Amino acid sequence: MNKIAKILPVGLVAALPWLALAQSSVDLSWLNSLVASVGNLVAMLIPVVIAIGLLFFIWGLVQYIAASGDEAAKDEGKRKMIWGIIALFVIVAVWGLVALLGELVGVGQGDTVITPTIPV
Repeated sequence: MNKIAKILPVGLVAALPWLALAQSSVDLSWLNSLVASVGNLVAMLIPVVIAIGLLFFIWGLVQYIAASGDEAAKDEGKRKMIWGIIALFVIVAVWGLVALLGELVGVGQGDTVITPTIPV
């Protein structure tokens, strides 16, 4: 098994030039629609995930306020608020980073990705 794990990647890399010899006019329009569908799904999920993070923070705030005398419950509420803020920060930071990278490479939100083709 270990010998196969060493030989297989080398064989795959050696076989890559054969892909250049396989020129044809393949219709890859399904790939554009797949990328657009995944992008739409992610665009719908981002506000949901942000709302879940915000609800987690608010739930921690409610626990913190409700547990005025109980230190353990107060600490639990404080912990949930901190993790809620961290989650919101990470979600928004990743969202912004992806948007920035998309703009840098020329793929804005809502744009279609042009699939590269091989001239025949």
